Amino acid sequence: MKILAQISRIVVGLLFIFSGLIKLNDPIGTQYKLEEYFEVFAVDMPFLHDFFMALVPLALYLSVFLCTAEVVLGIALLVRYKPRTISWLLLIIIVFFTFLTFYSAYFNKVTDCGCFGAAIKLTPWTSFGKDLFLLALILVIVYYRKKFKPLPTGIIIVISTIASLGLAVYVLRHLPVLDLLPYRVGANIPAQLKPSEPLRYLYIFDKGGKKYEFEKYPSDTTMVFKEMVVLNEDAKPKITDYKVWNDAGDFTEETFKGKKLFLIIKSLNDINTAALPEINKLINQVKTQGVEPIILTSGNSEEIVRFLSGHQLNVPYYYVDATVLKTISRSNPGLWLLDNGTVKGKWHYNDTPTAEEVIELVK
Repeated sequence: MKILAQISRIVVGLLFIFSGLIKLNDPIGTQYKLEEYFEVFAVDMPFLHDFFMALVPLALYLSVFLCTAEVVLGIALLVRYKPRTISWLLLIIIVFFTFLTFYSAYFNKVTDCGCFGAAIKLTPWTSFGKDLFLLALILVIVYYRKKFKPLPTGIIIVISTIASLGLAVYVLRHLPVLDLLPYRVGANIPAQLKPSEPLRYLYIFDKGGKKYEFEKYPSDTTMVFKEMVVLNEDAKPKITDYKVWNDAGDFTEETFKGKKLFLIIKSLNDINTAALPEINKLINQVKTQGVEPIILTSGNSEEIVRFLSGHQLNVPYYYVDATVLKTISRSNPGLWLLDNGTVKGKWHYNDTPTAEEVIELVK
């Protein structure tokens, strides 16, 4: 059993470090997941509505804290820093995560828990099973916690904490070091809107109390249709919700034609207006060199017109769903460069490029 305890220590430590680092690479993604959980709990538990809604503005701070805690606890477990304390802290955090994934799976809420950020997508029940597995290993660690000889590795914990927080601050002021989202540089958006291969389906019918499955739709009209399941899930479009429109109609296909520099305005409430003069200067410069500037926003028409006028942004604007904009850009405002539908550049407002840099990317 001592061997099992050592294996558990190593497996749990590595998984916590991996999970924490993936999420620290994109803490805003975890922030969105926490906000989603808080809003769901506020509705499902009306007696605690105000409490959960009060947590929404704190979601980013909680995201950084939880992601950093995962990394630091994982490292502490591996280097045997205060194993008794660390084992109990691991148990507390895994019970919390297990509750979240069970809630997601059982009630079909927040169907992507974001356990491994955008790197690995897990179904709700798979996420719950993963947490049960970790819970079992951590219970072994707690049981044998007195058997792990503590080592004087406090300096490693201090360094890992500073490094984790440093990574979080960096990506919040710029963009994720490793962009794993479907709108990343190099991705072709039109291609991701289509299946990678023809989709195959399993058709499930009922007849006389028996279940029948077919890969081709049957002609027997006496059967009762029950369900249709996609057999090659991996072939499904990577992007399903990208749509651009204005009051005149759909503009989605137009965004894939030619060279376009999009100014992403996710929200007018928390936009960094200090970055707009430099962005406006960039827009005016690239406009004369064959790159069409366009604003994508989810804001109200009257509000956006007033906002653009107030900041002297003479650029056409179109609407995109707020969730899509959050996926395209972790920055508000943000810049997104497309050349015939292929992403050539993405920038945080702190890293606004020069016109020469933009033109070089779309030559």
